[in-house]
Amino acid sequence: MVQTIITRTISSLLVIVGSLTLVFAIFYLLPGDPVLSMIDPTYATPEMIENLRVQLGLDQPFYIQFGHYLADMLRGDFGVSMVNSDPVLPKILANFPSTLILTLSSTCIAVIIGVVLGILSAVHRNGWIDIVARTVGLFGISMPTFWSGILLILIFSIQLGWFPAMGSEGISTLVLPAITLGIVGAGFVIRMVRNSMLEVLSEPFITTLRAKGISRHVIMYKHALRNALIPVVTVVGMQIGEMLAGTVVIETVFSRQGIGRILADAIMARDIPVVQGVVFFTAILYVVINLLVDISYTYIDPRIRRSSTSR
Repeated sequence: MVQTIITRTISSLLVIVGSLTLVFAIFYLLPGDPVLSMIDPTYATPEMIENLRVQLGLDQPFYIQFGHYLADMLRGDFGVSMVNSDPVLPKILANFPSTLILTLSSTCIAVIIGVVLGILSAVHRNGWIDIVARTVGLFGISMPTFWSGILLILIFSIQLGWFPAMGSEGISTLVLPAITLGIVGAGFVIRMVRNSMLEVLSEPFITTLRAKGISRHVIMYKHALRNALIPVVTVVGMQIGEMLAGTVVIETVFSRQGIGRILADAIMARDIPVVQGVVFFTAILYVVINLLVDISYTYIDPRIRRSSTSR
């Protein structure tokens, strides 16, 4: 088990370094001069532009810039914003709680709806409940978040006036964004729970339990569900990472403060240090969440623990 954890940790570190390299290379190869987005070229002389480029290290070769960038990132120095010279990391940390609350709320909605409808869909296979559950799952997976978010604003904010359409103050402003993200996650959870339940119900041990006269309710919710929920852990972990990335759209649609909104504004302003910092911060969270999910597998499923021990 220790070897499995070490292997997963090393691969996670490689993913983080790879994401850093990719993000830096993309912005390095983009056309245009980031210095010109910081100052007005109408009033700036060529000497001023060149001096600023030297101060930022943009006159150096790619490998030198990347080396400085990687060293700064690894010691927690995310740089300063090109727009207002504010430190990037404190700005991310100040807005992260709002994004975290939105992500956790959306995850709770996705898990509750997904597990309940997934179980009912498997128990009542090919019935009307199964059709409704699969339709909800298909809707959640297929609909873009910006479209479903705008639709919820039109219905529950503009038409009914139940919830505010914008802002990040109070619980009422959290409802619509959380539902928008939660519906997307619920679609994947419904399909995973349903498929896992149907697969477990076809296992020989379920037939043995039925032959012993154990009630259908006990078989479904004690034995089958316990085994079927093991793959769901992976889906939920991946959904948390996807929702962290999905907040870029949601926080823009609902005008919420968070790291997604910071990223969108930084992209529009070509604020490269902020974009790189947010992407790196999000990549670390995504990798850590997936690492914890992989490690939790060894505790949730005894078969994985035994197989890793036998090696």
